[in-house]
Formats: sequence, structure tokens, C-alpha cells
Amino acid sequence: MLKEAEEHLSKGVEFCERINFHLWNAGRTISPWGVLLRNRRFPEIQRILSKESWVLEHNQLFPSWALLGKVGSARSKVMNKEKDVNLESLYAYSRNNKIKAAEGWIQRYIGEILLNIDDQHISEAEHWIQKAIEADQRNRMMFHLGKDYALYAELLKRKGDRFKSQENLGKAIEILKECGADGWVEKYEKELTTFS
Repeated sequence: MLKEAEEHLSKGVEFCERINFHLWNAGRTISPWGVLLRNRRFPEIQRILSKESWVLEHNQLFPSWALLGKVGSARSKVMNKEKDVNLESLYAYSRNNKIKAAEGWIQRYIGEILLNIDDQHISEAEHWIQKAIEADQRNRMMFHLGKDYALYAELLKRKGDRFKSQENLGKAIEILKECGADGWVEKYEKELTTFS
């Protein structure tokens, strides 16, 4: 019921903006459900995350969540085929993060940026995705760990290693099933059938 959920979240955002309730408003797309709902609308994601990161920073609230928002905004730019991303800033955001729950998430986003910005950063992307896997295993962030393995499977597929890609996609599916993330499981199971 993503359409209905998005309608209700939009109303909530509208109410938060009317009363200048920045704390709740800023968290709506930095949170996993907000990003999930806007999964493929990259220009909108970029605009919202940039604004929300600014709100958090301006009000000196949750600096690490603001960093996640900045990395998410850069991810959206790259996924929208924009290339003007400062990679050194992204690496600094990862170093400056203080929240374990965001550690792997930020690292996965950096890996995804590197994987999609051009063909010159594949080994760096692999390094960041592996860091995300390690962090999310260590911090028991299972949903994010499943997403890490799915991204790693995509990287391996691009490198031509179909066997390891299939293996990692299987790990992603197994983890996401345990999380009850049925929509993601269905998506990745469809992708797994392309290996046959």
C-alpha cells in the first residue's frame, strides 16, 4: 500500500511545515520508509534530502543524520546521471558519522555512488560496499545488510562474476526474508531468475 502510505506521509509533511516542526519533518525521508517510498524519484529525493540536511544542520540537530542526508542527496544526483559530486566530501561524511545505525548505510550509498558515477571507480565501490557489509554485520542492521549484499551482487554482475553475484543475491534474499521485507524479496527473486 505504498501509494496510500505516501499520501499520508505527504499530509504529515504538510502539517509539519505549517507549524514549523522541523525535527519531525526533517526525519521523514532520511528514515528508511521515506527513502523507500521515493525509491526511484531521484530529483525529488535529492531536493528533499538537501533541504532536510540543511534543516538538521541549521538547527544543530542530529549531525550524523544530516550527513546521511547529504550522502543520500549525492546518491540521488548520480542516479539521475549528474556527475558533479565531491567524493572527498562524501568520504569525510563517512568518517564524521557518529551513529552506528547509519555507518553501513552511508558506506553503501558511497559504494553505490562510485559504482554508478562512471566505470573508473569499480574497485573503490567494492571497497565501500564491503565496508558497509562489515559495519551492518557488526551493528546488526539486518535490513541494511540485505541491501548491502544486493548491491554487492550488482557490482559482481557488472564485473562478470555471475556465480558470486548470484550467491550474494541469495544472501540478500535470505536476510530480507527474515526482516519481512517481502517487496524487496520479490524484486530480488525476480532478478535471481535472470541468472537461469
